[in-house]
Amino acid sequence: MKDQLYQYLLMLGDNAMILGHRLSELCGHGPSLETDIALTNISLDLFGQVRNYFQYAAEVKGETNDEVTEDSIAFMRYPHEYRNTLLVEQPNKDFAFIITRQFFFDAYHLPLLEALMQSKDEQIAAIAHKSIKEVKYHLRFSSEWVKRLGDGTAESHNRMQTAVDYLYPYIGELVQETPIEKEMKEQGIGADLSLVRSKYYEKVKTVLQEATLSTPQFFGFHDGGKKGVHSEHHSHILSTLQYMQRTYPNMEW
Repeated sequence: MKDQLYQYLLMLGDNAMILGHRLSELCGHGPSLETDIALTNISLDLFGQVRNYFQYAAEVKGETNDEVTEDSIAFMRYPHEYRNTLLVEQPNKDFAFIITRQFFFDAYHLPLLEALMQSKDEQIAAIAHKSIKEVKYHLRFSSEWVKRLGDGTAESHNRMQTAVDYLYPYIGELVQETPIEKEMKEQGIGADLSLVRSKYYEKVKTVLQEATLSTPQFFGFHDGGKKGVHSEHHSHILSTLQYMQRTYPNMEW
């Protein structure tokens, strides 16, 4: 039970950490100062959530291994030990890709946290309560940009449609239930992804329609991230994330 809870916390924290890192790569490179600051703040919000999840994960793991800390969890695992979905590790190709990736994650993240607020695990419920206001803003920010660009100029519309077509096959993994998530759901700790899924796809469909963007006709999805099987982009991310900790061991985050 403790190991399953630990793995579940990794799933929650790793998505936020990898996406937060992707957004941090944009600091100073946003299309406008206001948007640059907004994306940086979203990154900081996500890293704050990561700390909450990993501090709790360290407590859970510390019962059997007192050398585990939030820093070792974040920076000292091997690539196959990370449980983030493939969506969040996709690269920053252009602003259309950045916004589409963010929206696809935010639209899932909000109903997930709404479900986790009801968790029987008091710490997970508290993290969800603390994070949900931030995530409501994230979703408002990304969905408004999807509509603005999708229903904007011919150039912005085409770029957004290209991003949607490319990233849409990655979203199914977000709501694909793994054995760990199933166990956590049955214990009353984790979210019921079947309920999250219905809210998620409805939100995606509504926003894409308002943005005059077509929903791709896709009957499968890319997965593997939750099982530790990642794209080539993931290793490049970890080489940056882990550099300082591996070069100067025992640094504190």
